[in-house]
Amino acid sequence: MTEYRDFAPRQRFRSNVALSPDGTSVAYAANSDGQHNLYVAPVSGGPARKITDYTEHAVRQVAWSPNGRELLYTADFQGNEKFQLYLVDAEGGTARQLTDAPGSQHVLGSSIFSFDCPAPFSPDGRSIVYAGNDRDPAVQDVLVQDLETGAVRRVESVAGTLLHAVSVSPDGRWLLTSGMHSNSDTDLGLVDLHEPDAPLWVVTGHEGKRMHVGGPWASDSSGFLMLHDRGGEFRSLGSYSLATGSVKDLVTPPWDVEQVVASGAVRAWTVNEDGISRQSVLRDGELVTLPELPAGVIESLTAAGDVLAFLLATGTRPVEVVVLDLAANELRYVTSSAPSVEVAFVEPELVRYPTHDGREVPAWVYRPRGGGVRGVVLSIHGGPESQERPKYNYAGLYQYLVAQGVAVLAPNVRGSTGYGRTYQRLILRDFGGAELGDFEHAVKYLHGLDWVDPARIGVWGGSYGGFATLSCLSRLPSLWAVGVSVVGPSNLLTMARSVPETWRAEIPEWVGDPDTEADFLLERSPITYADAITAPLFVIQGANDPRVVKAESDQIVAALRKRGVDVRYDVYEDEGHGFTNRENEVQAMSDTAGFLLAHLTDAAAR
Repeated sequence: MTEYRDFAPRQRFRSNVALSPDGTSVAYAANSDGQHNLYVAPVSGGPARKITDYTEHAVRQVAWSPNGRELLYTADFQGNEKFQLYLVDAEGGTARQLTDAPGSQHVLGSSIFSFDCPAPFSPDGRSIVYAGNDRDPAVQDVLVQDLETGAVRRVESVAGTLLHAVSVSPDGRWLLTSGMHSNSDTDLGLVDLHEPDAPLWVVTGHEGKRMHVGGPWASDSSGFLMLHDRGGEFRSLGSYSLATGSVKDLVTPPWDVEQVVASGAVRAWTVNEDGISRQSVLRDGELVTLPELPAGVIESLTAAGDVLAFLLATGTRPVEVVVLDLAANELRYVTSSAPSVEVAFVEPELVRYPTHDGREVPAWVYRPRGGGVRGVVLSIHGGPESQERPKYNYAGLYQYLVAQGVAVLAPNVRGSTGYGRTYQRLILRDFGGAELGDFEHAVKYLHGLDWVDPARIGVWGGSYGGFATLSCLSRLPSLWAVGVSVVGPSNLLTMARSVPETWRAEIPEWVGDPDTEADFLLERSPITYADAITAPLFVIQGANDPRVVKAESDQIVAALRKRGVDVRYDVYEDEGHGFTNRENEVQAMSDTAGFLLAHLTDAAAR
């Protein structure tokens, strides 16, 4: 009989991959030996070289130096997200620590957790650019560090804006920055590095909420590519001109352009079409005919000459490091993470179901083969401003459940990205509000399927998905046979007061103001309705979680145990918001699967 461990990938990857400047090697962070360490592999194939050997730290982001001889990376300790910067020889050896502020966070690129490919070096390789909150825990500045002298130039931000360093222009003059006001409101700015006291110049000033994402520079430093939603619901690809200050639209599909890279004569981008990544490439302005790519998700797209590298996942194959060789017109897998279990995995099916206000909610269904009536798990993604996509999600949890005869319905309820900015913003200041109706209507949709047992529907999720799970169990208690919450907030009031300090200026607009709207936040919190929970509950928490602190899970567990309700509670002392250690993740997903199956299989029904 197969176990969940048989379905777990051999390794998992962090944040981004990075191509060497000559396009011959790719660097990435993977946990094949337990913890996320740094590896370098040849793009032509062959074994990877392990660069770091951490047992309690996790490598998060990585970038090559312009000469291809060194690697810059970030790492944190036991999931605490206090990232420090390190520089190491690409052949291996002892890393040089560039920041030493263990209570602060240092970030490469335009985001901490997105799959962008940071470009943090000046063209001459002498300096690096990054962001940090070492001056003030509530404010994230941009810093320029001279690698020879250690001198640091600081570009100060202000409370309410998370400032990031994107890249330096090829002529070394301009530093492109990204200022994040909220998940749906960002600006791009420039700093003149030739002027020691030059202020930040915001080049995308706007009214209302608009997204601006910095892309690669033109080779002559005359401007840069960017993604933006200035013209409508979805993100377009455009180019910004320094001379005119104008943006020229280049690609405007009825979906989001997600990534763009450029190298020499090559420009490549991806479009998120209903959750599936579509890749396009131009060489010298002409579209390139590409080999057929699997229908899945492309992340961390990067380019060097005629070589593209990225992370690729599908519903039936785990995330892998992949190379697209344009000269050979060939797709190559650099890594092999697929589990060895001999099971025919199930392809996810995209469906839409009606909800309470006339909208249709997109969702992915993983249905077991064969006939009979099945139990179902409603899987709720995190974010909430994120997207459920056809990937080998949660380290193979879906495919294992399906192999055991339990289906999965994974919806993109209001607040999800990928379906336009209006849909995404429906969640703002409405956590535990209208989206609860989306979950209720997901169950109604399932009740209308003749192969679903209405008495065997469970719910699970992590982060926001954990919050939503607790909301479902406490406010729609009659619908569920079982629930699992992973690092899920139970009390929006206490969560709003305990998030990382750099987040706090955004909290009133995102969730609600804990100082003036305490009653509103409590009215939307699962802890307020804990007495209504009757379904068996399993709670999983990382002790070092800085985003959803352990007290959030402690509260709901204590409330249930006070009533004599049996709730399972597992705390991972060496983890934060999610898992960095492979064995911890495998154990947690194995326990999650076992808990769900105990209440949702045919045996449970009898």
